[in-house]
Amino acid sequence: MLNLSKNGCSVRVAFSSEGLLTPTAVALGKFDGVHLGHQRVIQPVLHAGSQQSKENQLTNPEYTYSTVVTFDPHPQEFFTGQPRTLLTPLDEKVQQLRSLGVEQLVLLPFDKELSALTPEEFVEKILVQQLRCQRISIGQDFCFGEKRSGTAQDLQLLAAKHNIPVTIVPLQTYTGDSPTQSNCVSTTPTQDARISTSLIRQTLEQGDIENANLLLGRPYTLLGDVVQGQQLGRTIGFPTANLQLPKEKFLPRQGVYAVRIFTLNETTDTVPSEKLGVMNIGNRPTVNGTYSSAEVHLFDWSGDLYGKKLVVQLVKFLRPEQKFPSLEALKTQIQLDCVIAREVLSA
Repeated sequence: MLNLSKNGCSVRVAFSSEGLLTPTAVALGKFDGVHLGHQRVIQPVLHAGSQQSKENQLTNPEYTYSTVVTFDPHPQEFFTGQPRTLLTPLDEKVQQLRSLGVEQLVLLPFDKELSALTPEEFVEKILVQQLRCQRISIGQDFCFGEKRSGTAQDLQLLAAKHNIPVTIVPLQTYTGDSPTQSNCVSTTPTQDARISTSLIRQTLEQGDIENANLLLGRPYTLLGDVVQGQQLGRTIGFPTANLQLPKEKFLPRQGVYAVRIFTLNETTDTVPSEKLGVMNIGNRPTVNGTYSSAEVHLFDWSGDLYGKKLVVQLVKFLRPEQKFPSLEALKTQIQLDCVIAREVLSA
């Protein structure tokens, strides 16, 4: 779950070999979503218990920095040339990794040069020379090197030549009660489905927030700045905060959601208070909207949110977006939405 406190640590983000904290213990993969399966892959490279102290880092020559290594852009975007939306854009990914206790995120530039490396070259140039890797954790289905020719077992063998142990984490499945380990791949979260980014995207597209949240291990989150909108909500008694989201953020099914809202303050260690509300994601057809927006109405709250960064956690899909014959009909429906959302959020 998104840790909204500072948790006593921060995540260093590196886009190149400059400024890297080495030596490293590396979890390697794409990690879009940082879902339950990803968390199992990351776990072996974290320090046991609490973070080791700064004094221990300085005096212990064997200290390794817990590091998540991923790719930018997403390999699929590089090969297709088409922009890819993400469950966790960079800011969100950093938040999630920090809550897990990761110390460093390395974004390898996925370009023609990197994609052409053989598995042997990837291990030698990236893992050994650049990252000074001491141990590695990967998922069972991890592939790497030119044309994805290297498997998890290949990495284990190649790394062994450099005395680097590799943990291969079994695929995680969701059985309907809790995630389990299995090689089974299915199509729905109720049929022993393998936990994957693609499955979570499918559940979000269907508005199945409950199952998406179970697969993620936390509520699906929208993180954005409040900007000025058309201010139509206040004219019918339901003022909304218009969220400016990263352009690459993956949006779920258009419609109305029951949500929990937090105001994120990057300058303090205080945990922000929780607020409840409803959110509409869509084009606002009743007022002839021409672009997609994400607007949230906070219950029992008034004030100026412009310029604030909000964290909005989606709890339940209430209804699809629809066009109403009048603003009065829209107002009546929003009142009903708020009643249902309060019941959902108080359960």
